Amino acid sequence: MTRLKERIAALIELNGPISVAEYMALCLFDPESGYYTNREPFGVEGDFITAPEISQMFGELVGVWLRAAWDAIGRPMPVTVAEIGPGRGTLMKDVLRTLSRLDPGLATGADFAMIETSPRLAEIQKETLSNIDAGISWHGSVDNLDSQPLLIVGNELFDAVPIRQYVRTGGKWRERAVGLDEAGSLTFVAGAGAPDPSLLSPETESAPEGSITELSPARAALMETVAEWIARHGGAGLFFDYGYATPALGDTLQALRKHQYDDVLAHPGEVDLTAHVDFSALAAAARDAGLDAHIMTQGEFLLAMGLLERAGRLGANADLVTRERLSGEVERLAGPDQMGNLFKVLAITPRGAAVPPFIPSD
Repeated sequence: MTRLKERIAALIELNGPISVAEYMALCLFDPESGYYTNREPFGVEGDFITAPEISQMFGELVGVWLRAAWDAIGRPMPVTVAEIGPGRGTLMKDVLRTLSRLDPGLATGADFAMIETSPRLAEIQKETLSNIDAGISWHGSVDNLDSQPLLIVGNELFDAVPIRQYVRTGGKWRERAVGLDEAGSLTFVAGAGAPDPSLLSPETESAPEGSITELSPARAALMETVAEWIARHGGAGLFFDYGYATPALGDTLQALRKHQYDDVLAHPGEVDLTAHVDFSALAAAARDAGLDAHIMTQGEFLLAMGLLERAGRLGANADLVTRERLSGEVERLAGPDQMGNLFKVLAITPRGAAVPPFIPSD
């Protein structure tokens, strides 16, 4: 039993079951034993590999999109180019290199910001970007940025934001919680709480007994913060994550440990806990702020932005081993059976702004 598991069990024994959202928050962000507080999650030696770690081409194409978005909003200056939830800083490193090549004026004139809440990860990011000739600042939230247009990107940000789960029982929705069984082990139970009916999607009305639906007010609030900033000051945002484009029923809470799935209740603080992202809810939050919101699969986005062409240029004068590696990276990022369909992309832009490959609303 992990130290955090003992503390959670003691907390439940004292105060009763805790919500799935509370459980996720403790597991991931507890100051003493949280997963992101003490562990190195990224890369081959960690528990999962993100798209920027798979290939430089991912960050390069994000850089191309940020430049196109800047053009579409009128090339404002000053402007902030930011990443939220920057991991090890690999994505920003590739973005900066790409912008320096595409548009030296933007690369030297923009303010670059990393939005990171973990001091440990911030130090890793500073090491990754130590040789980059750009003025980069670190901030705990979007609200701490200068009041100017914002071009922001987030990769696998929302999947780690805590969710609330509700289970259909007795013809009603009750909040799913984490409690203790007779042996004192963690187990899922049906709590007393109920969801706000206005937040439930239509398919929940006919859901069978035992169905699970997921809501995340915390995700919506984070998107609202970003969208309202862009609506007020100008800019655009691009967000990648795994999830679904329309509301869906089902339990998507999962734990990853050394690139393998684990029991979500087995090793609190030692595994990455995530849940699939409801992109329709994020898009609705952005539209409520007065922005356009566009969703497509990661495969569609990367191919439209020139992934195959970039791989071809990188491999034109390379040896067979390098060309095979590039081909594997393309398949991993955009293949329908890999990340291509499971991962979605959400772009938020001012109303009517034409930022390829997204089509503005009428």
